[in-house]
Amino acid sequence: MSFDDTDPEPDPRAPGGGVPPGETPPAESSTGSGTGPRQETSRGWATGPLLIILIVAAVFAAFFLVYAITLML
Repeated sequence: MSFDDTDPEPDPRAPGGGVPPGETPPAESSTGSGTGPRQETSRGWATGPLLIILIVAAVFAAFFLVYAITLML
């Protein structure tokens, strides 16, 4: 493992080594597109996907029920 000798915080007195206090740019812009109230999200399952899942489960159960009945005969 090697360590680098560079200083993560350069000397502000060195030429080009930093920005004087008070002239530091903001960390992030306050005019982004993510500002404003959030939209309400719907909760729960929609009727279509829930109905499809129930139909697939019913067909699956009916298949094995018919299979079990034919094995008993």
